Amino acid sequence: MVTEFFILLKQELVITAIIFLLLFLKLGKDRSNESILSIINFLLFLNLAAGFFGNQEGMLFNEMFRTNSLINLEKNILNLALWIISLQSYSWLQTHKHVLEFYLLLLTSLLGMFFMISSGNLLMFYLGLEMSTIPLAAAANFDLTKRQSSEAAMKMIISSAFSSGLLLFGISLVYGVSGTLLFTEIPAHLSAAPLHIMAFVLVLSGIAFKISAVPFHLWTADVYEGAPVAVTSFLSVVSKAAVLFVFVPILYTVFKPMAETWYHVLFVLALVTIIIGNLFALRQNNLKRFLAFSSIAQVGFILVGISGSSQAGMASVIFFILVYVFSNLAAFGVVSLVSALSGKEGVADYKGFYATNPFLSWVLTIALFSLAGVPPTAGFFGKFFLLIAGAAKGNYWLIGIAALNMVVSFYYYLRVVKAIFMDQTETPIAKLSVPALPRLSLYICLAGIIITGLASMVYDYIYSLSYGL
Repeated sequence: MVTEFFILLKQELVITAIIFLLLFLKLGKDRSNESILSIINFLLFLNLAAGFFGNQEGMLFNEMFRTNSLINLEKNILNLALWIISLQSYSWLQTHKHVLEFYLLLLTSLLGMFFMISSGNLLMFYLGLEMSTIPLAAAANFDLTKRQSSEAAMKMIISSAFSSGLLLFGISLVYGVSGTLLFTEIPAHLSAAPLHIMAFVLVLSGIAFKISAVPFHLWTADVYEGAPVAVTSFLSVVSKAAVLFVFVPILYTVFKPMAETWYHVLFVLALVTIIIGNLFALRQNNLKRFLAFSSIAQVGFILVGISGSSQAGMASVIFFILVYVFSNLAAFGVVSLVSALSGKEGVADYKGFYATNPFLSWVLTIALFSLAGVPPTAGFFGKFFLLIAGAAKGNYWLIGIAALNMVVSFYYYLRVVKAIFMDQTETPIAKLSVPALPRLSLYICLAGIIITGLASMVYDYIYSLSYGL
């Protein structure tokens, strides 16, 4: 029994052990930031490697905690994303006073996400969600000398408080009508009754805040712009992916009897999210705000895939998130380096960027092509699978409008590419020296963008682990 406990909770216990090691480092003698970063990146790599070995399926605490091959894969994707973000943050953290505190916040947030993904109980889901959100509000304020960073943290706290209130109210209604919080027992008590629909809408509203679906997206751009780039990367990729990973089984399991009802809600939510995300992305001149609205539009495409209510729907969502990790982190990796070394974040600042920084220019371009869905990048296959999964319901209006919005997105992604390669300026960003660790992270992202798109076994493996309604 004890052995099973340690095996099933292996990934959570490894994260906890790393947190305690960092606390001991904080209490010990002073070390240089370079040595601290080397130790942490090595620990995060070990954490990533440990996630692929010795895994087992099972449940603990009366089904409050569950794990299986699919959940382990999702946690490994988040581990990979955190390691890449850590590598990319090297230039920024090298001169920061609070390196250990930064990682303590991110690892505590990741631990909450792991519990949330493994939850088999709505209360466990809520506790994991809160544990993952509160440290991120503090991390958003990590540029202590910038007023924008404090503003970002305040907006995140306020929006999180509202979303948590809605979510908790929805959970209380679900418990009131079903008498249980277990994912497996709730469906037997749900129908399309008005009170049940209200409970679902409240739960959906709370989750929609976390994934920045329209109209619950208003905090996103301001927080992304004000937070440090590393925190923005974490919010955009890791936080959003974790909530989506648990959102799909909640829809497919807990609210399974209401599938016809929530399909129509997702239909509207997906279209509005894609259209609004694209329209606002067209107007952005700050790259962090630009990528914020780009990520909102990407959530709309993910909702299209989820609406398929099938094994292909779940597989396409997980596959797209894996692709999104590589694509978005490649883009944010370049933005992070440029911001840390030159302080520039505007689209206009990248005029003539190719003349001085060809490697970074190509990385950013390939990442933007993947986010836009240009073949043969992985982003094309990711969006293709999402649209195919969404088409399972036969609603070709949804697929047609989503596909047309892909064409619109080409314009604003290519606007950045045009600035990099075609626009000229007398004062381009000077040639930047890319340290070894950030360079490694960019190579990993490039390899991921190409390999996940061309290697069909990646999607086949994810599909074999997935399930639908």
